[in-house]
Amino acid sequence: MTLDPRHRLTPTTDPEMTIGGDAVRGGGPVIEVFNPATGAPLAEVPSASAEQVDRAVTAAAAAFPAWSSAPREERSRLIHRFCDLVEANADRLISTIIAEVGTPVTLAETLQIRFPVDQMRWYADLILQDDAVDLGETDYGVRRRSVVYKRPVGVVAAISAYNYPLHLGLWKVGAALAAGCTVVLMPSPRTPLSVLAVGRLAREAGLPDGVLNVIVGGPETGQALTEHPRVDKISFTGSDTVGQSIISQSAAGIKRVTLELGGKSPAIILPGADLGVAANQVHRRYTRNAGQGCASPTRLLVHRDAIDEFVAATEQVFADLVVGDPWDRATDVGPVIRPEHRARIEGMVSDAVGRGARIAVGGGRPDFTEGWWVNPHMIAGVDNADPIAQNEIFGPVSVMLPYSDVEEAIAIANDSRFGLNGYLYGDPALAAEVAPRLRVGTVAMNEASGLRPDAPFGGFGYSGIGREGGIWGISAFQEVQHIQYPIAKGE
Repeated sequence: MTLDPRHRLTPTTDPEMTIGGDAVRGGGPVIEVFNPATGAPLAEVPSASAEQVDRAVTAAAAAFPAWSSAPREERSRLIHRFCDLVEANADRLISTIIAEVGTPVTLAETLQIRFPVDQMRWYADLILQDDAVDLGETDYGVRRRSVVYKRPVGVVAAISAYNYPLHLGLWKVGAALAAGCTVVLMPSPRTPLSVLAVGRLAREAGLPDGVLNVIVGGPETGQALTEHPRVDKISFTGSDTVGQSIISQSAAGIKRVTLELGGKSPAIILPGADLGVAANQVHRRYTRNAGQGCASPTRLLVHRDAIDEFVAATEQVFADLVVGDPWDRATDVGPVIRPEHRARIEGMVSDAVGRGARIAVGGGRPDFTEGWWVNPHMIAGVDNADPIAQNEIFGPVSVMLPYSDVEEAIAIANDSRFGLNGYLYGDPALAAEVAPRLRVGTVAMNEASGLRPDAPFGGFGYSGIGREGGIWGISAFQEVQHIQYPIAKGE
């Protein structure tokens, strides 16, 4: 495969972090960033030293009093100004995301850039509204009036995953800044370049020094950040295993946490559904970004009587899916992030086959000599208890699970430690009856699947704690304060 150079700008590979309004070169170990489509080295980024982690948090703490007390109109204006610069530099940022993540260009334009900007602007507009709640008067011997206010929680450690570095990072930053918090943002060491670039844009936007700091590092850097005594809130997106560690790290400081930890989302193909339509939607949904998405519908529940027809529909969809150059606008499936991640995906498939599973449709790798690629797979011949049906694969692999009736489908769907998203395909009336019975944070029916800035995103169980997006997302960065005002006699 030869990468298509059309419309491509040179990716941003500036390794400088942003601390206290300054461009800072890391003093820790060097992180090597690769292009997953070619396997070639992309950049060398020095990570933050322990002293630089402390400096970043200290800068955020120093900036907090002024930022939290700034007029809402000023915070809103600066967030919109920041968004203006992200949009003005969108082409370069898209080039960087494609180079470091391998996201196909059409998805990079929308979910990696457009949506996080829309979300930040939504927060910037939301904070212009008065959110105080006047509880009115009461009289328990003394007349008084109560008002409930929302106050910023303080310094936020925001840690984002590699698959959608700007989307996940700016989702947190927009809500936190709007709420009046200051932030230390740390992207995954696998994909730091686009986030480092928006740190520079934050400086250019005129955000006060220390309001948004961007550092880079591995697990030790992350632990130094989450355990720092001046961090008040942790917002993390990543694996449930790391999420468990963050809960432990937060305990000593009684830090507030929001965790988005992935999923193993069920898609129930209801009896009587149009199998061609359902197959097209569900397979295209989980294979985008090479399956590296937390809300991917990778457990496909199909009525036993429809198995053969669904397999045939899947074969047609897989035949139409394009695995290849992320710069080609026809591409559906790009590379996975690293060779060790590809080995993990293939190992999970091999282990399942060893236990009696079969690859019903797809499988293998494309015939490319460079980069790290996995073809779409649909696995059959296992039940919901099998590890491949219970553990997040984070690749373009689904598991088909048969059911006999809707009650069994609901039971299978809810038999998971995760509870992020659920998908229903078929009769809208039946789907509406099933939807509230699914133990998940979001249910999408038929074509009604997608993010919106005013809606919450998050899940039940091991899928995390709290929500991002909408008023729920900004509330995650706020404390509630009740103030009682005396009422003078005669009033």
